[in-house]
Amino acid sequence: MANVITYIDGFNLYFGLKQKYGRKYLWLDLEKLSNTLLKPYEKLVKVKYFTSRITGNPEKMQRQGIYLDALETLPNVEIFYGKYFINNHKCPNCGNIEQIPTEKMTDVNISTHLLIDAYKNLFDIAILISADTDLTCPVEQILNLFPTKKIILALPPERSSFKLQQSASAYFRIGRNNFDKCQLPNTIITHQGYQLTRPKTWK
Repeated sequence: MANVITYIDGFNLYFGLKQKYGRKYLWLDLEKLSNTLLKPYEKLVKVKYFTSRITGNPEKMQRQGIYLDALETLPNVEIFYGKYFINNHKCPNCGNIEQIPTEKMTDVNISTHLLIDAYKNLFDIAILISADTDLTCPVEQILNLFPTKKIILALPPERSSFKLQQSASAYFRIGRNNFDKCQLPNTIITHQGYQLTRPKTWK
């Protein structure tokens, strides 16, 4: 059996799902999804989810918090956090100030974990769920350093990167059927006994 670790770019997946399907599939079971991407001779050993806690909108923060707490109940899922900023951008023409959210460190965190896990021989195959072109160089270098390993690119909906697709060992797009059958239960009980309920707008 080939050991597989899935590396998920949380914001890349989220915005791809939202653009393609609205909020229907946001209550996503990442461990179950990862298992649907495996071949019969592959074994999932870990799911690594990279995201940042958002700020500025209490309702969005609450929904994200519920989802992250739900993911914490999955035994093979580990969450890694970057930074989230709200930057003020002033229009040079009208002087209007617009708040633009910026998420940092996800690509660096993914690259670092890919390299460390390859060095420790924790995976034979890495499934990378992202279309972030910034990951192209790290993917190329890791495959050069560890030629017996594979990095398979699983593209989120509405997301693509020609350079990243060419640098990976192989690539494919995750289909709607995968998302449809990989939703979390509407109600989840945490390890501490708290009840989590799927956000009403995520249906």
